[in-house]
Amino acid sequence: MGENVRLKAADGHEFDAWLARPAGAPRGGLVVLQEIFGVNAHIRRVTDSFARDGYLAIAPALFDRARPGAELGYDELETGRELMSSLDRANTVRDISAAVAAVREAGKVAAIGYCWGGALADLAACECGVSAAISYYGRQTATWLELQPRCPVMYHFGKLDPIIPPETVAAIKAGRPRGVFHVYEEAGHGFNCDERHEFHPESASLARKRTLEFLRRYVG
Repeated sequence: MGENVRLKAADGHEFDAWLARPAGAPRGGLVVLQEIFGVNAHIRRVTDSFARDGYLAIAPALFDRARPGAELGYDELETGRELMSSLDRANTVRDISAAVAAVREAGKVAAIGYCWGGALADLAACECGVSAAISYYGRQTATWLELQPRCPVMYHFGKLDPIIPPETVAAIKAGRPRGVFHVYEEAGHGFNCDERHEFHPESASLARKRTLEFLRRYVG
């Protein structure tokens, strides 16, 4: 459904993105922010699925500054962490902002992300001029709580997540008092990804329902 396109950030960096268009007039724009495995087949399918729901959706390849075209397997966690850690946050904000601009023609724009991308969705709410954001299990949000979102943000966490313990969720809640928080009792980390053993279909379905309601309220 989607296609590969090229974007250019404010500093001149050119990078890939997966762009999916809805069948009719778009409800708005949506920037889909990757896990630490790159813009892989799963993220492309997620982006396509939001296009089917009516959004002009784009997934920027945020690893392109470090390793263009990176698509990692789910057993390459350490490689993904190394790539993530090698990136400058300001440059990542530039790349997200370029993706926001690329779908601005559709109207209001939201950001949604998963794992690393979940934290980046929160960062986009603080720094990239989006109208709404949805964060799935974004642990790194806890490292920049001095920043504040400028739009409504919804957060999804799994209660059984070994990477994001309850005290981290509590810290993010305290730092984001206007956020909308959902904690899924039977879900762990990565519960939305149907290619990972952590996939929990019931939690993923409920989170998706809540996400779409949130998008329709704040984007269209």
